[in-house]
Amino acid sequence: MANTFLSLHVQVQVKPEGVEVFRAATLANARASLGEAGVVRFDVYQDREDETRFVLVEVYRSPEAHAEHRTTPHYQAWRTAVDDLMAEPRTARKLVNTFPEDDGW
Repeated sequence: MANTFLSLHVQVQVKPEGVEVFRAATLANARASLGEAGVVRFDVYQDREDETRFVLVEVYRSPEAHAEHRTTPHYQAWRTAVDDLMAEPRTARKLVNTFPEDDGW
């Protein structure tokens, strides 16, 4: 079986004064995203040593599921809420799962 899931590791640095608003908006987006059929996981991590740094780990069943996610009202609300809170542009790495295989999730 070929592995097909799309995993994104999104790195975000938030302005210090925006940490709490960013966290709340991101958690709301993550929780709503888990209701999408194409979302396998949506994890939110905050750096232990620098509270302004976050990593979002998103796993989608396909690139199309990720594209669909970006059209949802909760994603659009998140973008509006956090765009001005970022200290620098966010970056993302796109990965394919090696282990576990698709049916192991």
